[in-house]
Amino acid sequence: MSESRQQFRQTIRQKRQQLASDVQHLAALDLVRQFSSLPELSSAEHIALYLSTDGEIETMPLIEWLWQQGKKTYLPVLHPFSKGHLLFLHYHANTPLVENRFYIPEPKLDQTQVIPVEKLDLICTPLVGFDSSGQRLGMGGGYYDRTLAKWFACSQGAKPIGLAHDCQHVDVLPAEQWDVPLPKIVTPSRIWDWE
Repeated sequence: MSESRQQFRQTIRQKRQQLASDVQHLAALDLVRQFSSLPELSSAEHIALYLSTDGEIETMPLIEWLWQQGKKTYLPVLHPFSKGHLLFLHYHANTPLVENRFYIPEPKLDQTQVIPVEKLDLICTPLVGFDSSGQRLGMGGGYYDRTLAKWFACSQGAKPIGLAHDCQHVDVLPAEQWDVPLPKIVTPSRIWDWE
């Protein structure tokens, strides 16, 4: 089972890495259009996103659009003392960034900019792949699984919404017993909704 998950990761990552830059750019604009129609957005003030790497759908146009709407955005930071956990820091145009141990840019740690996860309204999660039942295949580190454990247990706290390219969809992913499907995933062409 884990081998097939790893094979899915490799295949889907290759697909998204091969997208041409103009295709990536148009996909990012279409993502903003789809995201803007989410009903949860009108009441959401505090929205966590991530900076794209490795061919992930480009999130900067969405972040800039959210700023224009007066929304506050936050980015994940690897927790310095609690291995495998994330902190979320307020992110604005002048936020200093550093590379974490995975070479992913994240805000420089500043305790005054940290927001407790329970104060977030939405957490936009990266993913490698997803299937027609909402199963999410991440990179395998479990960071978002741990962050969203409370929401998955009782639907309280920040609501997770996956962001992905259309090419990251597969019919069925191999799932483990601890995997919990996402309630929504937004791609450039549609909103996948399992609520």
